[in-house]
Amino acid sequence: MDPSHDNPHVPGPSLWPVGLAIGATVLLVGFVVSWSIVAVGAIIAIVFGILWLRDLTRKSHAREQEVRVEPERRQKGPPRTTHVPRPARTEPATPETMPRNVFLEVTTLGLGGVIGALVALPVLGFTIGPAFLKQGVSHVDLGPLDGFPEGEFLITTFTSSESEGFVSRRTAYIRNNGFVTLPGTKTAQPSFTILSNHCAHLGCPVQPNGPQQVKDTTHYKSVTRIPVNPSGFGCPCHGGQYDTEGNRIAGPPVRGLDRYSFSIVNGHLMLGKPYSVAFVTGKGADAQIHAATLHFPGEQVKGIESWFYPIQPPH
Repeated sequence: MDPSHDNPHVPGPSLWPVGLAIGATVLLVGFVVSWSIVAVGAIIAIVFGILWLRDLTRKSHAREQEVRVEPERRQKGPPRTTHVPRPARTEPATPETMPRNVFLEVTTLGLGGVIGALVALPVLGFTIGPAFLKQGVSHVDLGPLDGFPEGEFLITTFTSSESEGFVSRRTAYIRNNGFVTLPGTKTAQPSFTILSNHCAHLGCPVQPNGPQQVKDTTHYKSVTRIPVNPSGFGCPCHGGQYDTEGNRIAGPPVRGLDRYSFSIVNGHLMLGKPYSVAFVTGKGADAQIHAATLHFPGEQVKGIESWFYPIQPPH
């Protein structure tokens, strides 16, 4: 009796499923971090999945090709007359077919993958999809340049998204630094200091320091501008303090205030995207900004501590 019939077919131990699981994990993490990591995870999962299926197929073919030895049977009774056996007929070669167990394994894995994708993709789309949409401030018209007096800060509130309405209201501290001639050019360009009002510690709104005089408020469409003359900026939540260039001078913040990029289009100040700042040397139009990509509050952007934040998810 063939002992192989008593034991069901059980695939031997293999590292390919572990690699497939690692690839799937990297793929899911990549949806939150970066599309390049998504590609790496997909490649790892596909490669190890193919290797796993090939390994299963090879093992099944090896089992099918094993030579089965029939047990010896002795004939009872008187010996029969010896006769010359007829030559065996040559049977046509049977083409190799996929064993049933391999077919069931491949079908089960395929159906499981399809069902898993149908269940997981909608959930991933609703949970992490908004992170990859274009969010934040981009090309907001803050009004003509004559609405920003030179050398004076304005508390500027604006709507970053017209479709979202009032919930997308943002605040920035804007100062017109006058005109500056950039190195290598002969034409003077307007210079602006545009500071975010989010503290670099935990994101609380910072406020102008010092006594403030009530001045006339100006409006441009949905933009409101209030003149102020701050000695610096402070966070009322945890005591973070900044100078008029946004440098951290006291308290728990790990860097300076974030800034906004800007452009001048048809004589209007256009607000761009925010970016993070480690620190600033100099003042006004002569300031040297040590900028970095936009980071979350509490994250370092320069020095050894910044190594702990190598990849920034979409903001």
